[in-house]
This record gives sequence, C-alpha cells and structure tokens, in this order.
Amino acid sequence: MEDVIIKFFTTVPLWELFLIFAAKTIEVSIATLRSILINKGYRKQGTILSFAEILIWVLLASRVITGLAEAPMKGVVYSIGFSLGIYIGSLLESKIAMGRVLIQTIIAKENEILVSRLREKGYAVTAMQAQGMNSEKIVLMIFANRKGKEDIIAEIQQLDDTAMIITNDVSTLHGGTITNVRKLLK
Repeated sequence: MEDVIIKFFTTVPLWELFLIFAAKTIEVSIATLRSILINKGYRKQGTILSFAEILIWVLLASRVITGLAEAPMKGVVYSIGFSLGIYIGSLLESKIAMGRVLIQTIIAKENEILVSRLREKGYAVTAMQAQGMNSEKIVLMIFANRKGKEDIIAEIQQLDDTAMIITNDVSTLHGGTITNVRKLLK
C-alpha cells in the first residue's frame, strides 16, 4: 500500500506538476476574465483572450491526458489549478473594473445638500423626489465608470451614513453625463 502512495506522488517530476498547475491557473484566469468581458459587451477583448486561452488549453490538455492513467497526480494538480484560476480571474476582473455602473441612493429629503456636495466633487447626479413609507425622500442616480465606484460610495456614506445605496452594472447606456473618475483624481 505504501508503494502505491509513493508512486502516486512521485511518478511525475515536480517541475512538470508545477508547470501543469501554473499553466492551468493562467488558462482558467484568462477564461474567467474572457467570459466576464464578453457578458459585459467587450467582444473584441474577449475574442483576443479566447485565442490565448484555447492555445494554452490545447497544449496543456494534451500533456495531462497523455499518461493520466499512469500519473493521476497530473489530474489532481490540473484540478487545483482550475479552481485557483477561477478565483484569480475574478480578482483580475474586479481590479480592471471595465464598464459602467449605476449607483442609486435613497436619502432623506433633509439631506438634499448631499446632491450639491456630490456635484461639487465632480460626480454627475440626477435627483428625483420620492415618497418613502414614512417620509419624503430623494433618489439619486449616478452613472459612473466601475473603476472608482467605491470612492463614490464612500463619499455618499461620509455625507449621509443612513443612505440606502444600490449598485447595478450597466450594459447599455446612450447619452447623458457619466462621471469620469480618472478626471476627478487628477
């Protein structure tokens, strides 16, 4: 029994297992990023990533499948690389933060100074009167780039810690003014 366990872990050289793990992690990270980008409407970028993804996959899968029965550790390392690749791909996408977001904020009417303060900071804000369950409210709509949405949310929370804040990714947007966070940071 001990011989079987030792053979399971030592049939494939460690460098080859590391190469399989690293390549699969990179391939699935690219696949995850590609999938997210295509769903957000970035077809050209997704198409370019798909070429790299499938090239790595073909080379790697042929390497893993060949001799898998003799070295099942290849399959284990391949699977671990797949899982890590999903996680890293989603982290990469959140760092890149391509696309637009709609930040909807509901505030008490008494806090309407928040609207002018947000506009002074350079954010494009649309304000609408609304009626809550027990009081008058103001609904703010802020269209912005996803990169930097946390700064906008932090600004709202700093000015009104009772604000209800909802964010939604926006796939299609025509016209209007969009907050450009990069310009605000200069």
